[in-house]
Amino acid sequence: MNSVIKGTGYVLVHTPDMVIHNGTTQTTERIVNPDSDYLKEVEGRLRSYEDVVSYWPNQTYIGNVHPDELAKMNQPWVDMKKEDADRYGKYGEIMPQEEFLFLVEASDKFDVVRLSTDFVAQYQETFLKNPILPQEISSALSKGVELSEIRHLVEEEAAEGLYHQGNLVGCIKHAHDIDVNLSAHVMHENLMSKASSVLALLYAVKNAGIERGQVEYVIDCSEEACGDINQRGGGNFAKAAAEVAGLTGATGSDVRGFCAAPAHAVIEAAALVASGAYKTVVVTSGGCTAKLGMNGKDHVKKGLPILEDCLGGCAIVISANDGINPEIDLSALGRHSVGTGSAPQHVIGSLVADPLARIGQKITQIDKFAPELQNPDITKPAGAGDVPLANYKMIGALAVKNGEIDKKELNDFIEEHGLVGWAPTQGHIPSGVPYIGFAREDILSGKIKNAMIIGKGSLFLGRMTNLFDGVSFVIHENTSEEAAGSEVSEAQVRERIAEAMQAFAASLLSE
Repeated sequence: MNSVIKGTGYVLVHTPDMVIHNGTTQTTERIVNPDSDYLKEVEGRLRSYEDVVSYWPNQTYIGNVHPDELAKMNQPWVDMKKEDADRYGKYGEIMPQEEFLFLVEASDKFDVVRLSTDFVAQYQETFLKNPILPQEISSALSKGVELSEIRHLVEEEAAEGLYHQGNLVGCIKHAHDIDVNLSAHVMHENLMSKASSVLALLYAVKNAGIERGQVEYVIDCSEEACGDINQRGGGNFAKAAAEVAGLTGATGSDVRGFCAAPAHAVIEAAALVASGAYKTVVVTSGGCTAKLGMNGKDHVKKGLPILEDCLGGCAIVISANDGINPEIDLSALGRHSVGTGSAPQHVIGSLVADPLARIGQKITQIDKFAPELQNPDITKPAGAGDVPLANYKMIGALAVKNGEIDKKELNDFIEEHGLVGWAPTQGHIPSGVPYIGFAREDILSGKIKNAMIIGKGSLFLGRMTNLFDGVSFVIHENTSEEAAGSEVSEAQVRERIAEAMQAFAASLLSE
């Protein structure tokens, strides 16, 4: 029996100072061209926290705006502000930088994080008011150290500085004297990913209406990889994040696959649950500091603010079939195999047409497709165009080729079966998974019957192969009663769905 999606969590962390000090576009420019005009301008192009919260795509990401509502807004969205925008959404929140640094400290198990006493005195109390935080996190915080000690660590011992509003407020030390895999730079990347994953985990568990102790397995699918000189990326973010989030009954492991990793991880989680190995598995991923300001040069050149100023995290709770929640159909998995090739039509064919043909369905029978959901505000000024739209044109063209629609119906197909992009540039996150929360709700409410999530990746980035990568899966309404030959009436099914939605609403009101 197929496993189900029980809940999701989506979080953003506004990190403007990390754009300057940790985003690779900026750090590389500082090495190659330290006197560049771009570096002189970038700080003045950073958005305020209020602007980040009121940004329509960000409000969509945390669940306060449905993608259909966003699609009605004329693009670009960069100059539009959503009135009465809320930091908290039904799926998660947009956490400010000053609070996030305390979550980073709480995620540190080897005493490498230092925050100044003045910073702690000014912001720690505000951080502790966040209703999502368990007691274990608040009890892990320190009173801070003198700023002079932090300056010494940064200037004399190669610690990675932590900044807020342009000022040094803390640092992350190296975890080994000579191992580059445990350098301050790598520890910084890893702790930021881990901490944002913790935040996403907490929201996903809460939104699923389960106890933290019910989670039995966690799969991390972020872009970083932890390890040491003997095993580089051989570590385990999943169990490390589960520890901080208080998932005491969970073990776990990591999945890596560049941008396609979350889709791989969801399929593996669904298979683990369907097999009976575990009852509840959570797929999680934290943010990637390297991607901050990645297209900043193009944005600044065109008079835009730095739009890639947030770390993104997401988590998906996958459980045994409860007869209510949408199922992940393991009979309709798409895969880009070694022999598929890199031609776009072959990639889309292997991920969309082939798996549907195996279960006797047409492309037009999928209500919504969720491929790479990159925000066009970010990609179009950088010359990459509207990525979701390009994918929908290829899927629609495949439907035309198969005789399912006429060529003149292509635009209607895109509008009916497509989505606008709203995901932050965090590599792994855009490929399909931002829609899973909405897909779950839309299926439960009867708005749609099914959706296909498509993850695509570029394996050649690792210089191990020239191959592309990709997998896909279908989410559809629950069929367990039908499969069991149950006599449950339609009214009873509606009642169960209503109860599930009420429980979800109650969890939001309990914040």
